[in-house]
Amino acid sequence: MTKFRYISLLAALFVVTACSKGGSTGDNGSTNTTTTIGLPASFAKGADISWVTQMESAGYKFYNNSGAVEDCFQLMKDKGMNAIRLRVWVNPSDGWCNKADLLAKAIRANNLGMKIMIDFHYSDVWADPAHQTKPAAWVGQNIATLQTSVYNHTVDVLSTLKTNGITPVWVQVGNETNDGMLWEDGRASTNMANFALLVNAGYNAVKFVNSSIKVIVHISNGYDNSLFRWMFDGLKANNANYDIIGMSLYPSTSNWATLDGQCLTNMNDMVSRYGKPVMICEIGMDVNSPAITNSFITDIITKVNSVPNGNGLGVFYWEPEAYNWQSYSMGAFDNSGRPTTAMDAFSIN
Repeated sequence: MTKFRYISLLAALFVVTACSKGGSTGDNGSTNTTTTIGLPASFAKGADISWVTQMESAGYKFYNNSGAVEDCFQLMKDKGMNAIRLRVWVNPSDGWCNKADLLAKAIRANNLGMKIMIDFHYSDVWADPAHQTKPAAWVGQNIATLQTSVYNHTVDVLSTLKTNGITPVWVQVGNETNDGMLWEDGRASTNMANFALLVNAGYNAVKFVNSSIKVIVHISNGYDNSLFRWMFDGLKANNANYDIIGMSLYPSTSNWATLDGQCLTNMNDMVSRYGKPVMICEIGMDVNSPAITNSFITDIITKVNSVPNGNGLGVFYWEPEAYNWQSYSMGAFDNSGRPTTAMDAFSIN
């Protein structure tokens, strides 16, 4: 048993014990226990709920643990979250997650006083480690023109938010860019220099709109130190500019303690090696194991908060509100549209 696995298992035991000793149990197995670990007010506890408007359009409703209909954004806040992450595509064929849809959701989050992260995919569809497809309008562009397109699109979206009184706290320039973005020109494994140019185009656009917004480079598998060293060594060698190193982490119910420990090792290494703070931009786990997910969330929040000198900035759950929706199985709401006990982990403070 490694040192980190041992520590993680102790943390999980503490969570289970704390929940068994305090707090009342509400409907749907939701506990009202709050664990205190000394989070700073600036620590982001959030969720990506970009599907929400599409779900609402399809007739979905969201319910609190008492069974009353409640606005999804308000539900997130009631569960202890203080931040919302929203993705944006360039020209999606169905319109969801385009600039107008993004604005509608950002207004709702902003009206509740929640901090906002904007996740630029720089695609018309999902961008992730296996897919980094150019928007249809950008096909055939060379690297110089692609830089201009990234810059203009980023400025356009953020300027629209600014006109509506919204300033994101964070902006991702790309989503899970394990091998770069805008393939093939920006594929990192074949041309890291081009990927760095695209990152800088996004960075410069963000800072043009508002220099206070923090720019994130985000890749998946936050436990994989070799991947992160390869990526961020390459970006450093090619003079890429960014403010925060972002990670995803999707463990199973059986290996979460091990991966959490490895992720903490990686986070500490990133801070030490590159002098950048870190953030977990996406987490998720099997919706059918909410108690284990609760332990996982509590543990990863605790670990992120333990990164020295306040360099662990926050944790976001990916699409917790999804239930009976597009076969997604790692949400945190049950089939009746109520939050599971997994969501109670965000009441940690």
